[in-house]
Amino acid sequence: MPLKPPPFEYHRPRDVEEAVRLLAELPDAKVLAGGQSLVPLLNFRLAIPEHLIDISRLTELRTLAVGSDGVRIGAAVTHAEVEQDERVATACPLLHQAERLVAHEVIRNKGTAVGSIVHADPAGELTAVMALLDGVAVLRSVRGTREVVAGEFFQSPFEADVAEDELAVEVRFPRLAPATGTAFEEVARRHGDYALAGCAAMLSLDAGGVIRTARLALISVGPVPIVVDLLDLAGGQTVADLDAGVVYDRVAEAVRPQPDIHASADYRRHLAGTLAVDALTKAADRAVAPTPAA
Repeated sequence: MPLKPPPFEYHRPRDVEEAVRLLAELPDAKVLAGGQSLVPLLNFRLAIPEHLIDISRLTELRTLAVGSDGVRIGAAVTHAEVEQDERVATACPLLHQAERLVAHEVIRNKGTAVGSIVHADPAGELTAVMALLDGVAVLRSVRGTREVVAGEFFQSPFEADVAEDELAVEVRFPRLAPATGTAFEEVARRHGDYALAGCAAMLSLDAGGVIRTARLALISVGPVPIVVDLLDLAGGQTVADLDAGVVYDRVAEAVRPQPDIHASADYRRHLAGTLAVDALTKAADRAVAPTPAA
């Protein structure tokens, strides 16, 4: 089995404008950012591009901005940079919670957050964050700029809504509302392995401690991240009223796991339900209801 990449022509554009021009002009080109997903595909000849366009040193793609509207992550920002940024942890704690579960530290030091999302691996932690928080991908080409919301971005395993001549320059995540708690739970055979199942949870409360948002996003149990809205089950209730069995059953019905050498479909379905209850419980513990106005 080949363990070396096939021949290709290497390009290092000076800026984003040149990068998108190269994508438009060159046949069968791939974008190289961190390379933690692409390089293994090259080595195993699962991808055989004629051209590689290296964007890793473009300073305009190294933006990691946190503002009143949320978090903006440029295409050259690494997992480690997102994980270690205290501003991100405050504005969007789910990103921090998910990043600590991405592979191993050495991979997070090189791999990019946006690259992981564009890779659209159904087991990728950041795909769940994108789906749960209704993140937005910003795509550039010589034709202009367009934005794609999370619900339309993931199309099938390893396929995102990014045209061959488009470069994902940024992903945006909204700032979480007050009294919102989040959590990310997963089970893997070993730390750093792909999750057998994983669940991101978000729960928010109103001033009376009543649930106003309850959502889950699950990975490794379907072709794309599966979002489950629990508001019809939990809305109008307090956290103490939540029925774990009902949450488990809703998730078990929603997921579509496939069996493989690591786990049966039934086991993945059971894990999804169990992790959903655990993640939602932790999110509820982290959601502090605001004090009602006098």
